[in-house]
Amino acid sequence: MNGPDPTDNPEPDASLDGWDTRWSRFVDAPDHTGVDRRWHLLDTGPEDARLTVLAVHGNPTWSYTWRHLAAAVPDDVRVIAPDQLEMGYSERTGRFRRLGDRVEDLVGLTGALGLGGDVVVVAHDWGGPVSLGWLQRTRRADGPTIVGLVLTNTAVHQPANATAPMLIRNARRRWVLPRVTVDTTAFLRGMFELSRPRTPPTVRRGYLAPYGTAERRAAIGHFVEDIPLESDHPSAPVLDEIAAGLADLHDLPSLLVWGAGDQVFSDLYLDDLQARLPHADVHRDARAGHLVSEDIDTASIIVDWLGTLGWPVPAPADRAPSTPIDLTAAMADPALADRPAIHEMERDTSITFGDLDARVQATAEGLQIGAGIAPGDRVALMIPPGIDLAVALYGCWRLGAVPVLIDGGLGPRQMSAAMRVARPDHLIGIPRALAAAKALRWPGARICSTPLTAARRRALGAATDLPALQASRADTPIPTAHPGDAEAAIVFTSGATGPSKGVRYSGERIAAQIETLVERYAIGSDDSLVAAFAPFALYGPAMGITSTVPAMDVAAPGTLTATALLDAVDAVDASLVFASPAAIANVLETADGLAGRDRSPFDQVRLLLSAGAPVPTHLLADAVSDLVPQAAAHTPYGMTECLPVADIDLVGLHAAAGHPLERVGVCVGEPAPGVEVAIDPLDDLGRPAGRADAPVGSLGEVWVRAPHQRLGYERRWHTTRRASPEGGWHATGDLGALDEAGRLWIGGRLGHTIVTAAGPIAPAAIERVVDRLHGIRRCAAVGVGPAGAQVVVVIAEAVEADRRPRQAPIGRIDEIRAAVASTVEVDVAACLEVASLPVDRRHNSKIDRAHLASWADAVLAGGTVKNP
Repeated sequence: MNGPDPTDNPEPDASLDGWDTRWSRFVDAPDHTGVDRRWHLLDTGPEDARLTVLAVHGNPTWSYTWRHLAAAVPDDVRVIAPDQLEMGYSERTGRFRRLGDRVEDLVGLTGALGLGGDVVVVAHDWGGPVSLGWLQRTRRADGPTIVGLVLTNTAVHQPANATAPMLIRNARRRWVLPRVTVDTTAFLRGMFELSRPRTPPTVRRGYLAPYGTAERRAAIGHFVEDIPLESDHPSAPVLDEIAAGLADLHDLPSLLVWGAGDQVFSDLYLDDLQARLPHADVHRDARAGHLVSEDIDTASIIVDWLGTLGWPVPAPADRAPSTPIDLTAAMADPALADRPAIHEMERDTSITFGDLDARVQATAEGLQIGAGIAPGDRVALMIPPGIDLAVALYGCWRLGAVPVLIDGGLGPRQMSAAMRVARPDHLIGIPRALAAAKALRWPGARICSTPLTAARRRALGAATDLPALQASRADTPIPTAHPGDAEAAIVFTSGATGPSKGVRYSGERIAAQIETLVERYAIGSDDSLVAAFAPFALYGPAMGITSTVPAMDVAAPGTLTATALLDAVDAVDASLVFASPAAIANVLETADGLAGRDRSPFDQVRLLLSAGAPVPTHLLADAVSDLVPQAAAHTPYGMTECLPVADIDLVGLHAAAGHPLERVGVCVGEPAPGVEVAIDPLDDLGRPAGRADAPVGSLGEVWVRAPHQRLGYERRWHTTRRASPEGGWHATGDLGALDEAGRLWIGGRLGHTIVTAAGPIAPAAIERVVDRLHGIRRCAAVGVGPAGAQVVVVIAEAVEADRRPRQAPIGRIDEIRAAVASTVEVDVAACLEVASLPVDRRHNSKIDRAHLASWADAVLAGGTVKNP
């Protein structure tokens, strides 16, 4: 027996994790046969609530799955979560209840309850079809007013081109079904294996509690048997009618909350629901599994979404039409026709702006006519930086398609995750990318960026290739300008501080970003660019300047050598160089390779830009003195969601030295043109207050507002909501402060705040001190212990560190403690040394402090010492 036997104790007891016994209520109500049955409800009251949430569980759960939601809703919101008949603590009649029966059962219950007023339906698993059937019946019968719908990991249709989940198909086998669902708790326990992370034992006990005997588990088997996988299944017509009825819900506010790691209700079913409810808000979590309400804080997502119901949404007629935007206009300038637009270092070849414009036009026409790509279609681009990538990108923009830029620096796992998030309609890539797409089942019709034989095309599953499409153009006029507020690109964050997120941009916001960069750095037609960060190089044609990427592994900026940088600068007579701190560091370390070379091309560089992570002042100073002596060195601050936000040059960094706000971190300068910056103050536990009114010098979360900031995050409704304070701000998730001159100081990520007994501390302030010490390449400062009582631990990447981590030598510990205490006035509790710190793949610069904090906690607690 597992947990209390409901035969002897017919209601949930107070020992169940998270359960409030005041929620339990029993109601007699007629089922679909007209016979009164005893229902168990989770009911929070009060009956005069302004809003009622009707939450319906699936199989093999019970109303326990909604306990977090019941605890989280405001006092004036009532949650009613019934245990379906034969399930949970509701009556066992021994009757086989099919989908249609359960819909009618729920109609009988809500009628007996006299449910009225405004109602939001929330459902999980097979509670989805049951609740949707009830909703459709209720709307037709002029019952309570349904004002919202929330669906979590459920389905209403099995797509014709896909097989049902293997776990369900296996469980429905005649000889397996009774053994795994009724005779044993195997099906119940298997549900926990679908959860991410692993379900704690106390929570398992809660789900198992009502199902202690085979008699009480009979309906679990009935539910599985009633899944209509076959067209002639008795419940198939009912489910088909429910699925078709979703078309009538176009005016109903809806939210889809999804655990993308679910092995039963995969993204296949999320995509189907999105197609049926295209207006729905979507929050998809790549890490969560089937029991999404256990895996992530689903309750907060739903409660925040409930708070948006009733907000006035301007009708389309009330919105001013956006200005058309042509992101390809610069390359069509006749004055630039004969000037090189892009130089490829690998092939030592260039293309002029005139030829680039012609190829972009041929590509746009070919994509439209030959591949059937229409404005608004999403096109993933997986092509190395160079001419082919630029042609594909600008061809999409000229057509009005939406390029999805998936950086190879994300790594294979994150690239796959990005493809599942963005769901492109098409994929243009090199053969290796198409092979990966086929093997990993990435979405999108495949187009090769290079010519293919018919056999190779079939092997890769490619519909065609770009050269063939360009040749098939029909000189069909296509509009070059498109609505400025329309989606124009999806780019992905580095994934350094969590799963990579898809950031959505409109055409007008991309144009504003280009304009801001041009204005801030006085970029003109006489400039040319070397970008060691590939996405930045893609803006060269839009700025009307020549650009190139050095010979390097673009997925690993730290592979840039001094020789490769000199060759690239020489090839395009570069006046601008953009490189991450990791790239600059390696260039300086490999400068000996320039011996005997003519270094005069470096003298024409007027501007050195470095971004992607905090840039040590000494690194910029060394780069200027040792490499580009005529250059002004700038370090713009920003993020994928808004770049640039602020900017400072080397002179400004030196001038900021000794400022009191060095206790916060690094000065990143004044806001860029058109950018507003504010600080949301922190409380004593390091939590933002939610208002942009921190006094000068106060530590808090950085908020920005700019014409070139993102639209939102793809299929991350709650993330977008949390990062979007009222007034058009973007909450960056960065720690910072503003000084009396309006300059911004950055102290790290909000999630990396060290919350001591004396208050919150920014890690960057400690790190900038330790990084200056001899023998240390870089370091991370983390907090160990509970928030409000954390101690500071420094993990240093030492020049001569052992391969195995260790406590730092006494002399170094004393040196670090003294330096930090005298500058930041913080006590360092412990110092550890490692050979290398974990950093992001894209910039090779962003340190994973959250991981290091957990690692340091385990090490200091006496755990096995392994590399972080």
